[in-house]
Amino acid sequence: MTEPPTTHMSEAHTTTDAAAGAATDAAVTAAVGALTWHRGRVHRHGVPHRILSGALHYFRVHPELWRDRIRRLADLGLNTVDTYVPWNFHQPHQDEAPRFDGWRDIERFVRTAGEEGLDVIVRPGPYICAEWSNGGLPSWLTGRDVAVRSSDPAFTSAVGRWFDELVPRIAALQASEGGPVVAVQVENEFGSYGDDHAYLRWNRQALTTRGIRELLFTADGPTELMLDGGTLPGTLTAVTLGSKPDAARQLLAARRPDEPFVVAEFWNGWFDHWGKPHHVRGVDSAVRTLRGIIADGGSVSIYMAHGGTNFGLWAGANDHEGRLDPVVTSYDSDAPIAEDGSLTAKFFAMREALGARGPLRSLARLPTLPPTRVPLVHRADLLAGLRAVPAPTSTAPRPASFERLGLDAGMVLHTAHPRIPPGEHRLVLTDVRDRALVFADGTLLGVADPDAPELPLHGTGDVVRLEVLVENLGRVNYGPGIGRHKGLLGPVLVDRRIVQGWDSTPVALQEWSFTELAGAVAAGPASTHAGFAVATVDVDTPADTFLALPGSSRGLVWVNGFLLGRYREIGPQVTLYCPAPLLRVGENTVTVLELERLGATLELRDRPELGPPEEYVEEFG
Repeated sequence: MTEPPTTHMSEAHTTTDAAAGAATDAAVTAAVGALTWHRGRVHRHGVPHRILSGALHYFRVHPELWRDRIRRLADLGLNTVDTYVPWNFHQPHQDEAPRFDGWRDIERFVRTAGEEGLDVIVRPGPYICAEWSNGGLPSWLTGRDVAVRSSDPAFTSAVGRWFDELVPRIAALQASEGGPVVAVQVENEFGSYGDDHAYLRWNRQALTTRGIRELLFTADGPTELMLDGGTLPGTLTAVTLGSKPDAARQLLAARRPDEPFVVAEFWNGWFDHWGKPHHVRGVDSAVRTLRGIIADGGSVSIYMAHGGTNFGLWAGANDHEGRLDPVVTSYDSDAPIAEDGSLTAKFFAMREALGARGPLRSLARLPTLPPTRVPLVHRADLLAGLRAVPAPTSTAPRPASFERLGLDAGMVLHTAHPRIPPGEHRLVLTDVRDRALVFADGTLLGVADPDAPELPLHGTGDVVRLEVLVENLGRVNYGPGIGRHKGLLGPVLVDRRIVQGWDSTPVALQEWSFTELAGAVAAGPASTHAGFAVATVDVDTPADTFLALPGSSRGLVWVNGFLLGRYREIGPQVTLYCPAPLLRVGENTVTVLELERLGATLELRDRPELGPPEEYVEEFG
């Protein structure tokens, strides 16, 4: 269908019923916002305009650094910043209202961008992908029997309640209200997932009925399959790509001849998985594609312009042929503005391609602490430390999943007391998501995961205290695997007999208070190779630093009670970025939870080490 040569469209009707939305899809009226389009060109308040945007996620950058990173985007030559909104970050628990304070103060982030002279594009989802846990959807919702990302009323009613809280806040910051928000995305790359157009229409209407009057757009990969599933009549079609902009331009011109060419995500780098290479993209390759996008009036959003960090346990995972590929803590993404804000060679080459002029306002690199090594003191064993933090225990014939326990991330400690006959036996965890440490009477038997679910178990005829510590390594953020449950999902077998009668205790590491963390550390003495350790770092003037744990295997790091993220010796990421605002003058405490083998040292470095690089360019076939 050829679009009328006007502005973006919004639906005239107000009903939220998907069927009614389908029946009245043609009944749309023009709504003029700051950005409009006419005969293949974008205009801003009637003046020819090119959107030069960069993705920067407020939830991946410390709030005290928001202004610095936004200013760096402006120095790059951009006129717009775009951000996703992760629902699960704002509302991790169903029985608690969404939060919009502190790190979750998206209104402050948007206002800050406006104060720095940038327009803002908001991408509220509710699904965002973004290599973020569960694609931004709350696990308390996906844990139900609900068809996510569909017109299933069980899903849309929950999204509607979330949008009731979120969207009016965005609407109040629109350009039409004197704010910087100039565009809002309808869902996110829906054509890569499904073809429920009633849901897409519902999503568009959910935005307009809650006050959105600025430009609406969809964003999908530039293939017939994806555009068929993810686009709507009356709504601007943007694409996401890493290469071949000319082919994408031709495809859109054939389908939407009057619309401008807008690339909502230009992947100038890529993210990393644990145990895989560190992805980079050469400067010449990235700049050549960027020039191809912005030629002839094309608009772009550089994804990522500044990647930031998957702090805490918010990193997502991909499902690769049935195997989980967890995303690393760093979200540097080989962006022009590095994870610590440094201006890279790619920054300066892109700045030239974008035609930026004038002096830079930002330092090429922020100060760092001097490199040093400090002792890592083992304080408490693993199970003793975890047991020291009070948590409600569920008792049932079978182990409770993370979802049954209301736990999004972290671990669950399952305990049972089977009698094991004399001799050698097979202990089988038939469906563990994602990884389990298995103990018998306090002694580690080994590690079980989907690739190696079986362990040997020696019996004496006595009852054994069997403990299974299950770790969630990251929730799938893309594709049909979104919303999969975590935990011991299948029976635990001793030979052919099912072990029944389990106590399941959630270990909500991401939600631990400083007091709870200190309680775990104080549960010593330590006698094994795993558990809780502490290092003390004295700081004269807080500055950025990069933490490394030589000799340690895998675990988590807190800085002054803040959960920085995961580390794993398999790499590629070696150092964890610690931004200056997490440190204080004087004594700072770094706490480590090591799951397998604790080293003796914490290193503070003045440079990141993200692993051996491998060139990678994402392409659609």
